[in-house]
Amino acid sequence: MRTQVAIVGGGPAGLLLAQLLHTQGIETIVLERYERDEVLSRARAAVLERGLVDLLHEAGASTSLDENGLVHEGIRLSGNGQDFRIDLKALTGGAVTIYGQENITADLYAARDALGLTTLHGCSGMKPRDIDSDQPFLTFLHGGKMNRLDCDFIAGCDGVHGPCRKEVPDDAAQVVEQTFPFGWLGVKSDAAPVVDELLYAGSDRGFALCSLKDAARGRYYLQVPLSDAPEDWEDDDIWEELARRLPQDVADALPGGGLSGRYIAPLRSFVSNPMQWGRMFLCGDAAHIVPPTGAKGLNTAASDVQYLYHALTGYYRKGDEAGLAAYSNTALARIWKTQRFSWSMTKLLHRFPDQSVFDLQMQRAELAYLAGSEAAQTVLAENYVGLPY
Repeated sequence: MRTQVAIVGGGPAGLLLAQLLHTQGIETIVLERYERDEVLSRARAAVLERGLVDLLHEAGASTSLDENGLVHEGIRLSGNGQDFRIDLKALTGGAVTIYGQENITADLYAARDALGLTTLHGCSGMKPRDIDSDQPFLTFLHGGKMNRLDCDFIAGCDGVHGPCRKEVPDDAAQVVEQTFPFGWLGVKSDAAPVVDELLYAGSDRGFALCSLKDAARGRYYLQVPLSDAPEDWEDDDIWEELARRLPQDVADALPGGGLSGRYIAPLRSFVSNPMQWGRMFLCGDAAHIVPPTGAKGLNTAASDVQYLYHALTGYYRKGDEAGLAAYSNTALARIWKTQRFSWSMTKLLHRFPDQSVFDLQMQRAELAYLAGSEAAQTVLAENYVGLPY
């Protein structure tokens, strides 16, 4: 087999890159370790920046998004005696869209299928080879036999545990990482959401978030110790703890009842540099992870896709290699800004085990300043709706 760009990873980043490249007449084959049903079962909330929404339009995969996405022009913050709204639209002229990550993935698969493009599922033992040459290729097991895929370039959109990043030489890779001492317990409710916009709440008991799976169902998160397991939390315990951490008007509106989709996600910051080696380029979680507090995970992957898409288009249309050469530095410059924002939101709203009285006072002062300063709210809003590419 041969293609121009081999894409490892059939999640939203890999599929979006493939679809965008197709619009420019660039051939791709997508290789995915898991079967499609398993990929689509990865249900995660998604707050989409304007840039990602624009990319989905450009990729021809926005019909369902336009019909079902929830456009939010603000967010609410509470804690330490403060309770206020950040008006994203008034402060920046922009907004965000709530649309589940699994829906994005399904839309991109449907668009790819409609074009008859090649996506291979159930690929195991994938290994990029000769990536520092002008003839890279991949070997992988599929259909009961070993296969070889020759290509011009490899895009590693295969997550933090995928095979691509492992091919960057150890003595060339710098990994910067911070693990936070808590996680988020996430659950879904079939009852109507209790908020119209996302509510980020800090309290002496820890962080809580009220979100929306869609217009008819709510999604909720609690800061919990990493020693907890999802099964440690009964439905009633989750509702009671949410009520303790949320503003009274929201606490009084909590519906109770059954909860599903229970999981605990550790909070982690991670950046790998460089994001390219030879003719292999890393996108998304393969190169970086942010805490979910700033809603930047999928959006940061989308910015990588945007840079790589334009770099590859420049190469194939004009023979211009400048975008490819600059890809890592260009992507990392924006990534570190999103890391800063996610880190600042996490520190603002969570309780840390080793916080001193001074730390707590600084946290209170920061939230109070944010509540009363349009300039500070503008900075937060600009980052939340998405920095320019």
